[in-house]
Amino acid sequence: MKRTLSLLMAVLMLTAVVLTGCSSGGTTSGAASSSDASSASSEAESESSAAEENDLLAQIKEKGTITVAMEGTWAPWTYHDADDNLVGYDVEVAQNIAEKLGVEVNFVEGEWDGLLAGLDDGRYDIMVNGVGVTEERAEKYNFSTPYAYNRTAVIVRGDYDEINSMEDLEGKTTANTISSTYAEAHGATVTGVDDLNQTIELLLSGRIDATLNAEVVFADYVKEHPEANIKIATFSDEVEKVAIPIRKGD
Repeated sequence: MKRTLSLLMAVLMLTAVVLTGCSSGGTTSGAASSSDASSASSEAESESSAAEENDLLAQIKEKGTITVAMEGTWAPWTYHDADDNLVGYDVEVAQNIAEKLGVEVNFVEGEWDGLLAGLDDGRYDIMVNGVGVTEERAEKYNFSTPYAYNRTAVIVRGDYDEINSMEDLEGKTTANTISSTYAEAHGATVTGVDDLNQTIELLLSGRIDATLNAEVVFADYVKEHPEANIKIATFSDEVEKVAIPIRKGD
């Protein structure tokens, strides 16, 4: 894990180096006029100023805090324990990032749909919430080195045997907060929900046929609810990379 966090920091710091590296201007030749030199100097200052405005790492260090967005309802990634403390794997990842940078961490919790929007608006510095790397997201964000890998599990009731492969999702009903687009890609009709507990309730009541979520999330839920009548029907063909999205240009 320490090696992984070091890779994450290298990504963040490399971004800062690239953005600020253009700020040092070169000297003009003897044949250049004072007007040319002045123009070059002004241009260099402008580039330096623009780089500083987009240098997220410098801004974080200057204010002494890094604002991290996460759900707080998605065990074992980010959730509240019996004493209502925010805990989880992603919480520890974010805390280690803050420690590496020498700043405090400020967690902001919210529903999944609003987290990326808040990142876009600059309300959060980064989002650490088991975010899967997709082609669509990669067009909008830069991603850190992956720090976890997920298989998507199709979760069904223990007595339900109509799904044995991803192709069997065609025409079925599912409910999801995170993997809904994946279910839709396989022909399922998806209902949006707020959290995993609500999803499992819909599943056990027979209102949906299945739900898609990370294999580790299923394992954690069963550990906490051993009596739950649910099982994994099948897995996705691909392994999802989990990484930290950063606004492009920052």
